[in-house]
Amino acid sequence: MPSATTTLTDQMQAVLQRAYGTADVLQFGTIERPQIADDEVLVEVRAAGLDRGTWHLMTGVPYAARLAFGIRAPRNPVPGMDVAGVVGAVGAKVTRFQVGDEVYGVGKGTFAEFAAAKESKLAHKPARLTFEQAAAVPVSGLTAQQGLLAVGRLKAGQNVLITGASGGVGTFAVQIAKAVGATVTAVCSTSKIDLVRSLGADHVVDYTTTDFAITDQRYDLILDIGGSASLRRLRSVLTPRGTLVIAGGEDGGKLLGVGRQLRAAALSPFVRHRLAMLVSTVHHEPLERLTTLIDEGNVTPAIDHVLPLEQAAEAMRQLDSGRVRGKVVLVP
Repeated sequence: MPSATTTLTDQMQAVLQRAYGTADVLQFGTIERPQIADDEVLVEVRAAGLDRGTWHLMTGVPYAARLAFGIRAPRNPVPGMDVAGVVGAVGAKVTRFQVGDEVYGVGKGTFAEFAAAKESKLAHKPARLTFEQAAAVPVSGLTAQQGLLAVGRLKAGQNVLITGASGGVGTFAVQIAKAVGATVTAVCSTSKIDLVRSLGADHVVDYTTTDFAITDQRYDLILDIGGSASLRRLRSVLTPRGTLVIAGGEDGGKLLGVGRQLRAAALSPFVRHRLAMLVSTVHHEPLERLTTLIDEGNVTPAIDHVLPLEQAAEAMRQLDSGRVRGKVVLVP
């Protein structure tokens, strides 16, 4: 709660979370503006994106994440990571930005009118994107880029299979893989086939009618996004020296959340396939490389819809339902 000395100008509207749970724990209210450290930037938020990581931090599952973010309740009462906006103030050690710059990246508590972000986790906003589009990029776009390139080592001419291709990470992965020059097979549900095709996928598998593992096609790389397929099924469609990269997954258990990833890492030394887990990191250099792909017209965010901050709980319910095509964005 604001202190007795706080003035109205120190206040901001924000989505507040005082406990872990379903979307019902998200409430709209007023809180003090964040204070920034010497290496941080205060961003006047123009838009904030939803991502699966924020959903996990809302629920507090897997439980291991609470060790970093708060045992009984989130230490930061404002959720949100993706952000796009205008620099309102800079810390004493910030050199890459000045007040008035348009930026995007990852911050702390971005479901608000203002958010603090480390300078190292921000880049200048792509010129061809609106703030709403830019806010959809950072977490999902970086995860896709790192999964395909840094971990997956994808090269032109290779065949890649992308599961979960219609979600936040998947829609970026399809476009990045095509920009590299790969042949892309995308897995999604019937209602999202048109979206995935519009992003450039060469082949689309409707998982409601077709098993991607029952095929003669073999893939140099599989990027498995939030999937639940067994390692055996995924490996069955890899080339003899193919790579499997597991990005997330909703069957990893409530304690650690990375059951398949750990099994893959344990198995990898004993098989010809390279089995890797993706632990996405945020830094301005890969974000700037993503900016180049965007400004060159190779990548465009797929946004399902834009909602006001007041409807953050509804937006999170939609994300959890699996109905979202691409990303949902919130605006103050």
